Amino acid sequence: MDKRQLAPIGRIPYIPIMTIRNILIHPDAHLKKVCEPVANVDAEIRKLADDMLETMYDAPGIGLAAPQIGVLKRIFVIDCADKDEGTPDPMVLINPEITWESEDLNVYEEGCLSIPEMYEEITRPAMVRMSYLDIDGKAQEAEFDALYATATQHELDHLNGILFIDYISKMKRTMITNKMKKLKKERARD
Repeated sequence: MDKRQLAPIGRIPYIPIMTIRNILIHPDAHLKKVCEPVANVDAEIRKLADDMLETMYDAPGIGLAAPQIGVLKRIFVIDCADKDEGTPDPMVLINPEITWESEDLNVYEEGCLSIPEMYEEITRPAMVRMSYLDIDGKAQEAEFDALYATATQHELDHLNGILFIDYISKMKRTMITNKMKKLKKERARD
């Protein structure tokens, strides 16, 4: 659940019912499409964000983009808070755009919920500034560094039909894609 106030309906407070959605596995056509902007942050988008957070935490992961659950909208969620501290710090970014990126670079070993158990070192700007709408539809701008910078860029890539394996060699990408095809076949049999 996010930090929004619960709106009362009669005498019973509204408690959002969150749904764990299926995460698409690469290769899947949804993962390679550019997503459409969210026109209006309404109850449907807030429900989508709640479901995405629930799905991300269940996976478990630190980020999830809408196309990973088959929704071609420009929205992603992240939570890079230290899990040992036990306090979640979810963020919902709607229609995000990078407005600035540093010349300094970081290398992180990235993984993806749509490419399970595969990891590769990816180089990205060490810091980025993004503009976006929050869950209440208000314009925001924030700077991200370290793991947050990597996670926001990774998830923004999803909204543009780009996977982290698109940054590695064609040979490695083909090997990973073949492993994912095999995984999908195995899961289909179960």
